[in-house]
Amino acid sequence: MTDRSRHCLRLWSLLGAALLSAASHRVLADDAWPPYPRDEPARRSKAPASPPPPMQPMLRPLDGAPQRPAQAVPDPRDARGTQEATPYAAPYGQPYGQPYGPPGGAGDAGSPSREALPAQRAADRAAPPVPETARGVERLDLSPVMAGDGSGLPLELWRGLDVKTVETLIARIEIPPRSPAIHDLWRRLVTSNATPPAGERLNAGFDGIRAEVLFRSGMLKEAAATLANAKRDGSEPLTTILAARNDIALGQREQGCAAAKAASGAKDVPKPVRAEEIEMLGFCAAAAGNASAAGLAADLARDEGLASPGVALLDAVAAGSKPNVQHLKSISVVDYRLLELAKPGADPAIVERAQPALLALLATDVNSPPEMRLVAAEAAARLNAITPEALAEAYRSVGQTAAPPGNGHGKGGEAAHQRASLFRAIEAERTPLKKVRLIRGFLDAARQNDFYQPALEIVVKPAAGLQPVPEIGWFAETGVETALIAGDYARARAWATFGSGLDRPGGPASGGGNLGHWLALADIADPALPKADRGRELPAVEQLALQGRFNADQLNRIATVLDALDYNVPMKLWEAASRGPQPTAGHLPATGVLSELQDASKKQQFGRTVLLAMDTLGPQGAEGAHMIALGDSIRALRRAGLDKDARRLGLEALFAAWPRQASN
Repeated sequence: MTDRSRHCLRLWSLLGAALLSAASHRVLADDAWPPYPRDEPARRSKAPASPPPPMQPMLRPLDGAPQRPAQAVPDPRDARGTQEATPYAAPYGQPYGQPYGPPGGAGDAGSPSREALPAQRAADRAAPPVPETARGVERLDLSPVMAGDGSGLPLELWRGLDVKTVETLIARIEIPPRSPAIHDLWRRLVTSNATPPAGERLNAGFDGIRAEVLFRSGMLKEAAATLANAKRDGSEPLTTILAARNDIALGQREQGCAAAKAASGAKDVPKPVRAEEIEMLGFCAAAAGNASAAGLAADLARDEGLASPGVALLDAVAAGSKPNVQHLKSISVVDYRLLELAKPGADPAIVERAQPALLALLATDVNSPPEMRLVAAEAAARLNAITPEALAEAYRSVGQTAAPPGNGHGKGGEAAHQRASLFRAIEAERTPLKKVRLIRGFLDAARQNDFYQPALEIVVKPAAGLQPVPEIGWFAETGVETALIAGDYARARAWATFGSGLDRPGGPASGGGNLGHWLALADIADPALPKADRGRELPAVEQLALQGRFNADQLNRIATVLDALDYNVPMKLWEAASRGPQPTAGHLPATGVLSELQDASKKQQFGRTVLLAMDTLGPQGAEGAHMIALGDSIRALRRAGLDKDARRLGLEALFAAWPRQASN
């Protein structure tokens, strides 16, 4: 073989080895998962790399204001080895080695070079901060500014609501609330001097809404204070009519009649309000001695298609006949003022058919017939239309006289007089042994007549002076009840501990008993109890559950309240609750209300949360609500910062059916 042939053979060998090596490298590069790391990046095709996605801020500003482009974060593998925080991060997947900024490379306008980055960062730091409206989130961890009116509610009470939405939410609830816990929250809500809802500067209707709900809740004096500066010249017809009604209700007839005449003929008011206005005009005419004008007012109401009890009353007054109260389904304050002109006397049907505002008026008016005032005061207390102190005042002012024989309210009036006399005896008695027996007798009578909690509230002061001593050991459980209702949890625990301890030296005959489950109830209600101490008294509740002292509904209610208050519910309670049928009774709100409630509480929209919680619980409050509605309401109030009110609601849900001793 010649030298030339050997040289060609060597060249072909080298060329074949090179081709084989290149082919093996290509196979490895196309492998989906190489068995070892390699330094060279995979190259699947020779197509040009697509440009990176355009940089966008993570949150779009909500106010529509112009926004400067966000700057990217330098790559951590930068030669300088540092990474500085900037307002927004670069999009994920930015290829290493590509210039940062808008797509198009370093030559694009607005894309800073590496040399320009330090200056750009300095400009970013000097730029004004991003406004709160551009952040897209609310800072809920800040404590709200509280109103200085003693309500315990924030100044921005109506945040997130306008006047129309407030009116819509209020129209869905029953007023006054039957739940004592929610009623207290409701009273603080509508009497607070917090900043009005949005739109109040353009629409002065919020004062009218407040006056209406205060009036319907029985708080006539508070409604009068709200309308004190209202125009009564008819320029704002709705407010003028509401002010006229409030004046007539409180006995200020001349002022009320002048306002009613100023608003006469108003067309842009709701039909029920227009009907009341016509009835007030007829009342004013009849009170001035013009009975025929009352008949003309009744004809006017019929012509306008306004059907109300007041039309029949106007006809009776015009004819000079005695109205038939039995035919009236409900009686308003204006109806009652018309009835007064006919002198119906203490007709029991008036109280039976009275609206809450009229019950409150009869209970607090010193000119009301005594027997009617007492019966109305107890009826108003059942509806939370008056405060417990107003009930006590009615007992004090009327109970000093014996029940008149054959009074218009029959046995009901006589029984009310007996309870009033009993209450006066409680306040006058100084001997502890006699006082506790009077208190217990009064409470038993109140329980039979369905106003047990208001009765407990008015004996709080007489019971507060009693000291736990063995001679009145049987009263320990009642002492716990009065202290819980008063919110004096330390005293409630003292009575419960005292009553439980009486079992040891003297046995059951000494009047003692195991009251440990009342300690658990005090812990549930007490907002100041440290979290570490919560749940330590639950074994007493477990023991009662194992003894069958709770039915299935009560067990589920206990578990619901504990879970909503973030307790670690004992397993035995869960098991006991799960063994029985799941409760399906109770009020559930309309579809969507629970979601609205959760949203409002998360945003800490306090007023909206309270109104939605009232809608969720329903007309009977915590005792009549479905388990889901009860649990969600408690959670929502706590989430909105109203922990104390949430715990009072939990106490109320359990209090009525809580196991009691036979001696109590």
